[in-house]
Amino acid sequence: MTTTPPIDPFAPATLGPLQLRNRLIKCATFEGMTPDAVVTDELIEFHREHAAGGVAISTVAYCAISPEGRTDRHQIWMRPEAVHGLRRLTDAIHGEGALAAAQLGHAGAVANSVSNGAKALGPTAIPAPMGMSLTKKVTVDEMPALLEKFATAAKIAVDSGFDALEIHCGHNYLISSFLSPLLNHRRDQYGGSLVNRARLAREVLETVRNAVGSDVAVWAKLNMYDGVGKPGPGRGPKPWRGFNVDEACETARLFESDGFLDAIEPTAGSSLLNPMYLFHGDAPRAEFADAFQGAMRTGLKVGGPVFLKAYPYHDAYLLPLAKELRAAVKLPVILLGGITDRESMDLAMREGFDFVAMGRALLREPDLPTRIEADPTTQSRCVHCNLCMPTIYSSTRCPIRTGEVPDPLA
Repeated sequence: MTTTPPIDPFAPATLGPLQLRNRLIKCATFEGMTPDAVVTDELIEFHREHAAGGVAISTVAYCAISPEGRTDRHQIWMRPEAVHGLRRLTDAIHGEGALAAAQLGHAGAVANSVSNGAKALGPTAIPAPMGMSLTKKVTVDEMPALLEKFATAAKIAVDSGFDALEIHCGHNYLISSFLSPLLNHRRDQYGGSLVNRARLAREVLETVRNAVGSDVAVWAKLNMYDGVGKPGPGRGPKPWRGFNVDEACETARLFESDGFLDAIEPTAGSSLLNPMYLFHGDAPRAEFADAFQGAMRTGLKVGGPVFLKAYPYHDAYLLPLAKELRAAVKLPVILLGGITDRESMDLAMREGFDFVAMGRALLREPDLPTRIEADPTTQSRCVHCNLCMPTIYSSTRCPIRTGEVPDPLA
């Protein structure tokens, strides 16, 4: 009897048309380093350092497809004026032996309409709290123009040297809000049944693939659970739940049947309704409120315990949900959520995942992958305090690493 040897997460791997030096991906963690909506030297150094630290791909977040698709006016949006800086950025990543991915998407109801000077968009009129307003419903007649924005953004990314594209279908951003039965109240071909709610996502993936061809890797970041109601069967009446894992599995099968993706990265949580479900660990409510001004600060101080819930942290915390999606498709799947050491990487490989994505642990120690490869007993110094979360509005960083707060492990 022969047994299949375990997959080494540090061995070279293939993702679509790409050859990777290992199976480790720096996941998209919004950097907050583009005050003029274009690349800065700070952003370049941020990704250069992560590339030098040993990941195979460093993912740049968040590259909006249009001005109104940004969470605020400081975010990069994909236009000709951004290309020069983006090329410098991808060159820096390539110079360290890694590949570059761009996370493309539209923030939908998470967009700040006041900051952007443009209405936030949604499947229907739903609250857009950052702008203290309601979203503008995207009409059927407006869909072709929206898809063209995705195509243009994808082509600009490839022209800027990106090797891969991650299409954001999570966290109740625009595509994710169409998937959600809680947020999508449409009665046309983009609402109602899951096939209809998934229509926009599938059209976007087809549009992007047609725009960039087969030489670029494309994967989707897909919500498994919005953090509303129960994550699995028996979750209660449909109007009171968000997207969940059984619908995610069905959506993933639709994506696979369409044939436009090279991989899926399961995620969870909602930037509108339950952001902490993505992160797990401590909920930095006071620090998060202090990152805002005016009504948003007051609202977060009062409603923080409701909006920013605390979920216990453990390594590979999204694995139970992700295993269901892993079993639903044959496409490569990227495990995200609590990948901090060799043990969690090996666990992902044993459970059939093809790649792992790392986030907060790399903010604390960008060179963690190189050190783990050299010494598999290496432990991450990330304490899952989530104090990095509020820094996305002022330059994303680990406050422990920068000395802004004491290191509890010192």
